[in-house]
Amino acid sequence: MRDNVNGPRYVNVVHSCSADAGQAVTEIVAQIALEKTRFVLVFIPSTMEPCDVAEALDRALGGVPAFGCTTAGQITPDGYAHNSLLMIAFPARHFRCASILYDQLDPMSIEDIVSATTKHAMRFRHSEGWERFALLFTDGLSNQEDILASTLEAALGDLPIFGGSAGDGLAFERTYVLHKGRFHANAAVLLLLETNLEFRGLTFDHFLPTDTQLVISDANPEKRVVYEINGAPAAQEYARLVGCPVEELCPEIFAENPLLVLHKQRHYVRAISDVTDGQGLSFMAAIDDGLIMTLGRGKEILNTLRTGLDQRNDSGQTPDFVLGFDCVLRRLEIEQKGLADLVSERFHEHHVFGFNTYGEQHRGLHMNQTFVGVAFFGPERRHLT
Repeated sequence: MRDNVNGPRYVNVVHSCSADAGQAVTEIVAQIALEKTRFVLVFIPSTMEPCDVAEALDRALGGVPAFGCTTAGQITPDGYAHNSLLMIAFPARHFRCASILYDQLDPMSIEDIVSATTKHAMRFRHSEGWERFALLFTDGLSNQEDILASTLEAALGDLPIFGGSAGDGLAFERTYVLHKGRFHANAAVLLLLETNLEFRGLTFDHFLPTDTQLVISDANPEKRVVYEINGAPAAQEYARLVGCPVEELCPEIFAENPLLVLHKQRHYVRAISDVTDGQGLSFMAAIDDGLIMTLGRGKEILNTLRTGLDQRNDSGQTPDFVLGFDCVLRRLEIEQKGLADLVSERFHEHHVFGFNTYGEQHRGLHMNQTFVGVAFFGPERRHLT
């Protein structure tokens, strides 16, 4: 384990690699000052049973609220991890929060979500001199992140929202969000946060559009499945466009050859998760008939990571820490290229903590193969991007 003496000043970040949920929770809670903690974020590996973690948290936290989700991987003080239970403790001196659980995403009532969110925000008393933003954790298999993110942006107005979709490795079988120590499926958790720290949002990816465009000619938007591209079977046409035999299509190919959509003069990734039995393509974000997409090609991922994390405030200070939501497909590509140790070093140097997602949310948009984060500085001026 790397030396973490020079870790963040304003949060306490702890993790355990124990395979036993009870032991892991005991180990991490022993390292935080509960009496000074306002709330904790907990990101759990796919190897742990959520109910076991919930029971252990209930015994150990002494009433401190716990939020978070299951993950497709963790970003710990040591960098990337697969089987580590990660906890970030937010002290009352610098943070306040109010939470809301949306316990039924599919089917979703937009009217109910807007009403509950606006009322909740109004009841959250504002602390003088503190600024607000929101964190969103969503069931990554709900297929509702796109509409939820845009709905919440409309409900909260200028309040910036950052978040990630819960995962479970690359199994795509079960994902849960954590609200006040209990795990929920088909659900999402919104945290309204106030802080006296300076903060700013950041988002970046490592893809450029090519000259190759395509049209989604047959799709099921509710299931995020594309049956035809350019009038041909979707998997067959995609394989032709990327120069790969259709039988060799796999997450690694999808990660290196993403499909992009153009929104407000910027391209965003709509990631493919797998090939269906009928030679369709399953996507991890919104898709629709008639959508024009562009084939993407990767840039050098280490350079984009270095540039993206090189944040400074107006005083020239670097962040105390970065809360990060990093797509699992980015990590898959990084590991496939043998760059995981180098990326972990970068995360360690920049005090990046968080998890690998099934999708990322940034200011009303749901996207894939992107790094979204919130960088925290000392308690000075605040900037949003």
